[in-house]
Amino acid sequence: MVARVLLAIVLSHLALNAYGQVFDVPHQSDAPTRTLLMPVSQPKAVVLLFPGGGGMLRLKKDGSTKSRHTFVRSANLWAQYRIEAVLVDTPYDLGDLKRGDRRNQQDHLDRVAEVIRYYKRKTDLPVWIFGHSMGTSTVSNYANQLSPQSKQLTGIIIAGTIKTASLDDSVVLPALAIHHVQDACLGSLSENSARIINGRPKSLTSRLEMIDGGITEGNVCDSFAYHGFNQTEPELIQRAAQFILSQ
Repeated sequence: MVARVLLAIVLSHLALNAYGQVFDVPHQSDAPTRTLLMPVSQPKAVVLLFPGGGGMLRLKKDGSTKSRHTFVRSANLWAQYRIEAVLVDTPYDLGDLKRGDRRNQQDHLDRVAEVIRYYKRKTDLPVWIFGHSMGTSTVSNYANQLSPQSKQLTGIIIAGTIKTASLDDSVVLPALAIHHVQDACLGSLSENSARIINGRPKSLTSRLEMIDGGITEGNVCDSFAYHGFNQTEPELIQRAAQFILSQ
Protein backbone atom coordinates (compact mmCIF):
# COMPACT_ATOMS: atom_id res chain seq x y z
CA MET A 1 0.00 0.00 0.00
CA VAL A 2 2.75 2.46 1.00
CA ALA A 3 4.62 1.90 -2.25
CA ARG A 4 1.48 2.47 -4.33
CA VAL A 5 0.64 5.66 -2.46
CA LEU A 6 4.16 6.98 -2.99
CA LEU A 7 3.95 6.13 -6.68
CA ALA A 8 0.66 8.01 -6.97
CA ILE A 9 2.22 11.07 -5.34
CA VAL A 10 5.26 10.97 -7.65
CA LEU A 11 3.12 10.57 -10.76
CA SER A 12 0.82 13.42 -9.73
CA HIS A 13 3.85 15.68 -9.16
CA LEU A 14 5.23 14.84 -12.59
CA ALA A 15 1.89 15.42 -14.32
CA LEU A 16 1.18 18.72 -12.58
CA ASN A 17 4.68 20.06 -13.05
CA ALA A 18 4.71 19.09 -16.73
CA TYR A 19 1.43 20.65 -17.73
CA GLY A 20 0.11 22.98 -15.05
CA GLN A 21 0.27 26.76 -14.87
CA VAL A 22 -0.01 28.56 -11.53
CA PHE A 23 -2.17 31.68 -11.28
CA ASP A 24 -2.64 33.62 -8.05
CA VAL A 25 -6.07 35.23 -8.00
CA PRO A 26 -5.93 38.54 -6.04
CA HIS A 27 -8.04 38.85 -2.91
CA GLN A 28 -8.38 42.36 -1.47
CA SER A 29 -5.32 43.07 0.71
CA ASP A 30 -4.95 39.47 1.93
CA ALA A 31 -3.15 36.46 0.53
CA PRO A 32 -4.28 35.55 -3.00
CA THR A 33 -6.09 32.35 -3.88
CA ARG A 34 -3.58 30.11 -5.60
CA THR A 35 -4.85 28.04 -8.54
CA LEU A 36 -3.30 25.53 -10.92
CA LEU A 37 -4.63 25.46 -14.47
CA MET A 38 -4.23 22.38 -16.64
CA PRO A 39 -4.52 23.96 -20.13
CA VAL A 40 -5.69 22.05 -23.20
CA SER A 41 -5.85 22.77 -26.91
CA GLN A 42 -9.18 24.20 -28.11
CA PRO A 43 -10.96 23.83 -24.76
CA LYS A 44 -14.74 23.60 -24.54
CA ALA A 45 -15.17 24.39 -20.83
CA VAL A 46 -13.39 25.08 -17.54
CA VAL A 47 -14.01 23.14 -14.33
CA LEU A 48 -12.86 24.56 -10.99
CA LEU A 49 -12.00 21.80 -8.52
CA PHE A 50 -12.55 22.28 -4.78
CA PRO A 51 -11.02 19.41 -2.76
CA GLY A 52 -12.29 18.02 0.53
CA GLY A 53 -10.80 17.99 4.00
CA GLY A 54 -9.56 21.40 5.05
CA GLY A 55 -9.21 22.37 1.41
CA MET A 56 -5.50 23.19 1.59
CA LEU A 57 -3.49 21.78 -1.30
CA ARG A 58 -0.48 23.95 -0.42
CA LEU A 59 0.36 24.46 -4.08
CA LYS A 60 3.87 25.71 -4.64
CA LYS A 61 4.93 28.25 -7.24
CA ASP A 62 5.98 25.47 -9.59
CA GLY A 63 2.55 23.81 -9.28
CA SER A 64 3.72 20.90 -7.15
CA THR A 65 1.78 19.62 -4.15
CA LYS A 66 2.11 16.79 -1.65
CA SER A 67 -1.66 16.35 -1.60
CA ARG A 68 -2.95 12.90 -2.57
CA HIS A 69 -6.48 14.13 -3.12
CA THR A 70 -8.68 12.59 -5.80
CA PHE A 71 -8.67 15.82 -7.82
CA VAL A 72 -4.86 15.95 -7.82
CA ARG A 73 -4.56 12.34 -8.96
CA SER A 74 -7.01 12.89 -11.81
CA ALA A 75 -6.19 16.46 -12.88
CA ASN A 76 -4.63 15.36 -16.17
CA LEU A 77 -7.64 13.19 -17.15
CA TRP A 78 -9.81 16.15 -18.16
CA ALA A 79 -7.68 16.99 -21.20
CA GLN A 80 -9.04 14.10 -23.28
CA TYR A 81 -12.48 15.77 -23.08
CA ARG A 82 -11.03 19.18 -23.99
CA ILE A 83 -11.95 20.56 -20.58
CA GLU A 84 -9.50 22.74 -18.69
CA ALA A 85 -9.24 21.69 -15.05
CA VAL A 86 -8.26 24.13 -12.31
CA LEU A 87 -7.18 23.03 -8.85
CA VAL A 88 -8.29 25.69 -6.38
CA ASP A 89 -6.24 26.07 -3.19
CA THR A 90 -7.03 28.02 -0.04
CA PRO A 91 -4.55 30.00 2.09
CA TYR A 92 -6.24 28.86 5.31
CA ASP A 93 -7.86 25.74 6.74
CA LEU A 94 -11.57 25.50 5.95
CA GLY A 95 -12.30 22.93 8.66
CA ASP A 96 -14.38 19.78 8.39
CA LEU A 97 -17.44 18.14 9.93
CA LYS A 98 -15.58 17.30 13.16
CA ARG A 99 -13.69 20.58 13.62
CA GLY A 100 -16.39 22.82 12.20
CA ASP A 101 -17.14 23.66 8.58
CA ARG A 102 -15.96 27.16 7.64
CA ARG A 103 -16.89 27.00 3.98
CA ASN A 104 -19.97 29.14 4.52
CA GLN A 105 -17.90 32.12 5.64
CA GLN A 106 -18.17 35.13 3.37
CA ASP A 107 -14.43 35.48 2.87
CA HIS A 108 -14.27 31.96 1.42
CA LEU A 109 -17.31 32.50 -0.79
CA ASP A 110 -15.83 35.80 -2.00
CA ARG A 111 -12.71 33.91 -3.03
CA VAL A 112 -14.82 31.40 -4.97
CA ALA A 113 -16.52 34.27 -6.81
CA GLU A 114 -13.14 35.87 -7.58
CA VAL A 115 -11.76 32.64 -9.03
CA ILE A 116 -14.88 32.16 -11.17
CA ARG A 117 -14.64 35.73 -12.51
CA TYR A 118 -10.91 35.34 -13.14
CA TYR A 119 -11.28 32.23 -15.28
CA LYS A 120 -14.40 33.46 -17.01
CA ARG A 121 -12.53 36.55 -18.15
CA LYS A 122 -9.36 34.64 -18.93
CA THR A 123 -10.98 31.92 -21.06
CA ASP A 124 -14.46 33.18 -22.02
CA LEU A 125 -15.61 29.57 -21.66
CA PRO A 126 -18.44 27.94 -19.68
CA VAL A 127 -17.26 27.70 -16.06
CA TRP A 128 -18.29 24.85 -13.75
CA ILE A 129 -17.50 24.28 -10.08
CA PHE A 130 -16.91 20.75 -8.80
CA GLY A 131 -16.59 19.90 -5.12
CA HIS A 132 -15.62 16.58 -3.54
CA SER A 133 -16.51 15.64 0.06
CA MET A 134 -16.14 18.84 2.12
CA GLY A 135 -15.76 20.62 -1.22
CA THR A 136 -19.47 19.96 -1.75
CA SER A 137 -20.06 22.44 1.07
CA THR A 138 -18.17 25.09 -0.92
CA VAL A 139 -20.20 24.37 -4.06
CA SER A 140 -23.60 24.25 -2.36
CA ASN A 141 -23.01 27.30 -0.17
CA TYR A 142 -21.82 29.32 -3.14
CA ALA A 143 -24.68 28.21 -5.38
CA ASN A 144 -27.27 28.99 -2.70
CA GLN A 145 -26.19 32.62 -2.44
CA LEU A 146 -25.79 33.13 -6.19
CA SER A 147 -28.24 35.32 -8.06
CA PRO A 148 -30.28 33.31 -10.60
CA GLN A 149 -29.45 36.05 -13.12
CA SER A 150 -25.70 35.48 -12.86
CA LYS A 151 -24.04 34.50 -16.13
CA GLN A 152 -20.62 33.74 -14.63
CA LEU A 153 -21.35 30.13 -13.70
CA THR A 154 -22.72 27.43 -16.03
CA GLY A 155 -23.28 24.49 -13.68
CA ILE A 156 -22.29 22.60 -10.53
CA ILE A 157 -21.02 19.11 -9.71
CA ILE A 158 -20.77 17.43 -6.31
CA ALA A 159 -19.22 14.07 -5.44
CA GLY A 160 -19.02 12.23 -2.13
CA THR A 161 -21.55 14.74 -0.81
CA ILE A 162 -21.44 15.56 2.90
CA LYS A 163 -24.57 15.30 5.04
CA THR A 164 -24.86 19.04 5.70
CA ALA A 165 -24.82 20.06 2.03
CA SER A 166 -28.07 21.20 0.43
CA LEU A 167 -29.30 23.12 -2.60
CA ASP A 168 -32.08 25.69 -2.44
CA ASP A 169 -34.90 25.59 -4.98
CA SER A 170 -33.65 28.96 -6.21
CA VAL A 171 -30.55 27.27 -7.66
CA VAL A 172 -31.50 26.81 -11.32
CA LEU A 173 -28.07 25.73 -12.59
CA PRO A 174 -27.62 22.23 -14.03
CA ALA A 175 -26.50 19.96 -11.19
CA LEU A 176 -24.77 16.58 -11.20
CA ALA A 177 -24.12 14.46 -8.11
CA ILE A 178 -21.70 11.51 -8.25
CA HIS A 179 -21.28 8.99 -5.45
CA HIS A 180 -19.53 5.68 -4.94
CA VAL A 181 -21.91 2.84 -4.15
CA GLN A 182 -19.65 1.56 -1.36
CA ASP A 183 -18.76 4.90 0.23
CA ALA A 184 -18.76 4.03 3.95
CA CYS A 185 -17.82 7.44 5.34
CA LEU A 186 -20.61 8.28 7.78
CA GLY A 187 -20.48 11.96 6.93
CA SER A 188 -20.83 11.34 3.21
CA LEU A 189 -23.12 8.39 2.57
CA SER A 190 -24.70 8.03 -0.87
CA GLU A 191 -28.09 9.08 0.49
CA ASN A 192 -26.75 12.64 0.73
CA SER A 193 -26.26 12.93 -3.03
CA ALA A 194 -29.60 11.23 -3.71
CA ARG A 195 -31.40 13.59 -1.32
CA ILE A 196 -30.12 16.68 -3.10
CA ILE A 197 -30.87 15.50 -6.62
CA ASN A 198 -34.25 13.94 -5.82
CA GLY A 199 -35.30 17.07 -3.94
CA ARG A 200 -34.72 19.44 -6.83
CA PRO A 201 -37.66 20.74 -8.88
CA LYS A 202 -38.38 18.40 -11.79
CA SER A 203 -38.11 21.29 -14.25
CA LEU A 204 -34.39 21.67 -13.52
CA THR A 205 -31.56 19.72 -15.10
CA SER A 206 -30.35 17.29 -12.43
CA ARG A 207 -28.69 13.89 -12.46
CA LEU A 208 -27.39 11.35 -9.97
CA GLU A 209 -24.57 9.03 -11.07
CA MET A 210 -23.44 6.03 -9.02
CA ILE A 211 -20.00 4.47 -9.46
CA ASP A 212 -18.94 0.99 -8.36
CA GLY A 213 -15.62 -0.84 -8.35
CA GLY A 214 -12.10 0.18 -7.49
CA ILE A 215 -10.51 -0.57 -4.12
CA THR A 216 -10.51 0.96 -0.66
CA GLU A 217 -7.51 1.52 1.61
CA GLY A 218 -7.08 3.24 4.95
CA ASN A 219 -9.72 5.31 6.71
CA VAL A 220 -13.11 5.09 4.99
CA CYS A 221 -13.25 8.89 4.76
CA ASP A 222 -9.82 9.30 3.18
CA SER A 223 -8.86 9.90 -0.42
CA PHE A 224 -7.70 6.32 -1.09
CA ALA A 225 -10.96 4.80 0.15
CA TYR A 226 -14.06 4.25 -1.98
CA HIS A 227 -14.98 7.73 -0.78
CA GLY A 228 -12.09 9.06 -2.87
CA PHE A 229 -12.95 6.95 -5.93
CA ASN A 230 -9.72 5.01 -5.60
CA GLN A 231 -8.92 3.43 -8.99
CA THR A 232 -12.20 4.63 -10.46
CA GLU A 233 -10.90 8.14 -11.16
CA PRO A 234 -11.21 7.75 -14.95
CA GLU A 235 -14.91 6.91 -14.61
CA LEU A 236 -15.44 9.79 -12.18
CA ILE A 237 -13.97 12.28 -14.65
CA GLN A 238 -15.77 10.72 -17.60
CA ARG A 239 -19.18 11.00 -15.93
CA ALA A 240 -18.52 14.61 -14.95
CA ALA A 241 -17.10 15.57 -18.35
CA GLN A 242 -20.00 14.03 -20.27
CA PHE A 243 -22.48 15.99 -18.16
CA ILE A 244 -20.57 19.23 -18.71
CA LEU A 245 -20.38 18.73 -22.47
CA SER A 246 -24.07 17.78 -22.70
CA GLN A 247 -25.27 21.15 -21.41
